[in-house]
Amino acid sequence: MEKERGIKEAYIRLCISVTAILLLIFMAAVFVMHKKNKDEDYLYRIEINRVENELKNSPFIPDISDYRTITAVSAFDPSFEDIYDSEDHYVIKKVNGTLYRIDYRTDLSRERAEGIRLICILMIVIFAALMIVLFFLYYAFVRDLGRLSEYPFELAKGHMVVPLKEKRSGYFGRFLWGLDMLREKLESEKRKNLELQKEKNVFLLSLSHDIKTPLSAIKLYAASLKKNLYTDPDKVAEVYEKIDDNAGEIERYVSKLTASANDEFLDVDVSGGEFYLSEALDYVKGYYSDKLKAAGTKLSFEEAPEILVHGDRERFIEVLQNIFENAVKYGDGKEISVSFFDEEDCKLVTVSNTGCTLPEEEIEHIFDSFYRGSNAGSKPGSGLGLFICRKLMLKMKGEIFATKDGDEMKVTLVCRKM
Repeated sequence: MEKERGIKEAYIRLCISVTAILLLIFMAAVFVMHKKNKDEDYLYRIEINRVENELKNSPFIPDISDYRTITAVSAFDPSFEDIYDSEDHYVIKKVNGTLYRIDYRTDLSRERAEGIRLICILMIVIFAALMIVLFFLYYAFVRDLGRLSEYPFELAKGHMVVPLKEKRSGYFGRFLWGLDMLREKLESEKRKNLELQKEKNVFLLSLSHDIKTPLSAIKLYAASLKKNLYTDPDKVAEVYEKIDDNAGEIERYVSKLTASANDEFLDVDVSGGEFYLSEALDYVKGYYSDKLKAAGTKLSFEEAPEILVHGDRERFIEVLQNIFENAVKYGDGKEISVSFFDEEDCKLVTVSNTGCTLPEEEIEHIFDSFYRGSNAGSKPGSGLGLFICRKLMLKMKGEIFATKDGDEMKVTLVCRKM
């Protein structure tokens, strides 16, 4: 909230600064015009001299439409008028032996007022346009930026802040929508993790209690055998059988614990539905084309088929990206190719990469949880990527398997057609 207020205050200061600059420009324009008008107080003198020069060079009366202060120029005709009879400002000039009366005006206030009025109108229009732009920027961008400034930090801290509402007319609409989806996802994951932790604790307490019974029995039977309490061979055999039964019961509990640990990784959301296989493949192709080109890796991509398949487009892309990343990480960087095959009602998508050093006998284990092949070396990883890929493909009614052909690794996705 404090950050949002700070952004708004900064924007207000910017608006005030822009307005102040605009006012200064307006004042400078008025000042320049006033100075120019002051210089024009003696403009009539200059124009009288110009008229006189034109009369000297031409016997004709000059066109006075280009003059601002000259109102009339006339040659003296004693039979019709008195050259000195006038209520306006005038001067008498003798040019080439002829008397000329040049009428002029000194009051240019109307023109000055008109010029100032035009400047004022122009400045008002500019100011109004600027205000509209500033208000538009505020409502379209700044206001949303204020709300967004602290949002990612709050999410990173685990504070599931109030939902962000997407505005249809907002330029950040999709971004706000994406952030709100992220908030909901994190909130759901947080709630799910808390519930999972609770269930895990309850399960471990229950399991530890259940294990105590056969474990106590084993310890009791072991102590009896140690003290030679049973001398009858049949009784000793019975005790051994009971120890074996209790050990088997503990083994079942351990298997149950292992299965429960694996179930935590099965908790992936896959929306049922359908998607065009070509759309998902084109997305992955566009994403990795430049990346692999920069790394010097050749990418061979057969034409993607235009068919509908079962599943979740985003999850399928996630599976493909994981396979591509493994191909980049564990291949030799020479070539990665994608090919397609048909099998009954399924479309097979095979991603191949050269430079596979994984032993043949390890291929069947690469989809196990936490399994890392002997070719992993010091490369970072958790051993869960392909495990999760298999779970995702199974939830999309598909399958995933891997084969090795010489030094080429082939990972195939089985997609069920609609």
